[in-house]
Amino acid sequence: MTEETKIDGKTETKSEKLVVNDQLVESTHKINIGGNELEYTVTTGTMVLREEISDREKEFDGEKPKAEFFFVAYSKNGVNDPAKRPLTFSFNGGPGSSSVWLHLGLLGPRRVRMEFDGNLPKPPYQLVDNEFSLLDQTDLVFIDPVSTGYSRPVEGQKAKDFHGFKKDIESVGDFIRLYTTRYNRWLSPKFLIGESYGTTRASGLSGYLQERHGLYLNGIMLISSVLNFQTIDFTPGNELPYVLFLPTYAATAWYHHALRIRRPLQSLLKEVQDFAINEYAPALMKGSALSTREQRNIAEKLARYTGLNRDYIERSNLRIPDFRFFKELLRSRGRTVGRLDSRFLGIDENVLGEGTQNDPSFTNIIGPYTAAFYDYVRRELKFEKDTPYEILNGQVWPWSYAQHENQFVYVAETLRQAMSINPYLKVFVASGYYDLATPYFASQYTFNHIGLDPSLQGNISMAYYEAGHMMYIHMPALEQLKKDLADFIQKAI
Repeated sequence: MTEETKIDGKTETKSEKLVVNDQLVESTHKINIGGNELEYTVTTGTMVLREEISDREKEFDGEKPKAEFFFVAYSKNGVNDPAKRPLTFSFNGGPGSSSVWLHLGLLGPRRVRMEFDGNLPKPPYQLVDNEFSLLDQTDLVFIDPVSTGYSRPVEGQKAKDFHGFKKDIESVGDFIRLYTTRYNRWLSPKFLIGESYGTTRASGLSGYLQERHGLYLNGIMLISSVLNFQTIDFTPGNELPYVLFLPTYAATAWYHHALRIRRPLQSLLKEVQDFAINEYAPALMKGSALSTREQRNIAEKLARYTGLNRDYIERSNLRIPDFRFFKELLRSRGRTVGRLDSRFLGIDENVLGEGTQNDPSFTNIIGPYTAAFYDYVRRELKFEKDTPYEILNGQVWPWSYAQHENQFVYVAETLRQAMSINPYLKVFVASGYYDLATPYFASQYTFNHIGLDPSLQGNISMAYYEAGHMMYIHMPALEQLKKDLADFIQKAI
């Protein structure tokens, strides 16, 4: 910040020190989890992230402010030895998403009340105690990366400098280091939990935290993971997504009674996975060398497993990208299926279009979660700010992947290296059968090709749920996921 004055007709510029301070509010609460009452403290607000400066930047005393990170931290009261209390850092994905989904949907002591199956309730919406909160197992810190939630760059800093793969990992990692230091948690067992692109971030952090800050983790929990973008990117010449999305296509068609096959879901998916790997993938590899007879055989089986018309599949050259499947599966019923959760249905103005107008599984959750957070942060947590809380900020695009120029984003190797350096690092992977954003079979493929040493394979565990990307909006999945996460944390420490 500068101040200009005129003396004898000449303009002199004098630097002013930019002062940015933390803004924190504490409150205490109680909740009953598993029949036990738990008293906890919530710290809500912004913490200033700073960087060391050179001698030339005289307007700053040692450190230059970069950004204000908004976070909500929950800590169990009455803990005398922090080394015996786990600490988990949580974030969502996007890029551009705040942490509200894992915060008020899965982990925190308060959650948004949805219908039993996760469907949209009638407004006005409600926030209720989360009897499945993970707070009985670990303290929790929910982080909003820069330009999401209430996190913003300070005056003089450019927001776009934080909008990229590398800078995002660095800034979030530096915040984790700062929080761990400020609250004396270096000897606590430490975990990360991320969802969607948050799993990409978590895998990148596994390396950055070790290499830059010497911060070793006990475990990483990946919800709806994507560590290899090649598995989900329907670009010309990339055959992988067609194979890896197929089981979720089948699960979706099965759920909506669009298949002639009526058998348990698990039995169907095993059959589809075998076909995808042993017949469909080799057929796509042949390309135009595939004979007419072979093409007809593959098309018939794809029609059997997807619920789509065989003629439509043949005219699509045996390749159905996700956006066409959303529209085509239930076109005759005048409905579309969701991307984040294909159990949910949408209605488009034009039944004949090739793509959908919106994702009904996203519009299903954005209203309740937005209203619940705005009410919660002011009324219960007593943090007041008039700027918008960016639930999902599309202004972070274009997101920079400069480090992956001319290649697909791939962070599984970073995770492999982190696990090889720290053989105590455990990884839990949760996937929903109806997730058409990060399909479960794509996650399986990634971890089957991670190249981890056989002695470390037991450090990875996977679980599946009959719901979508945010599987926790479905009550049975939420209950089971809580059990799985609690068991993982106990085994990891």
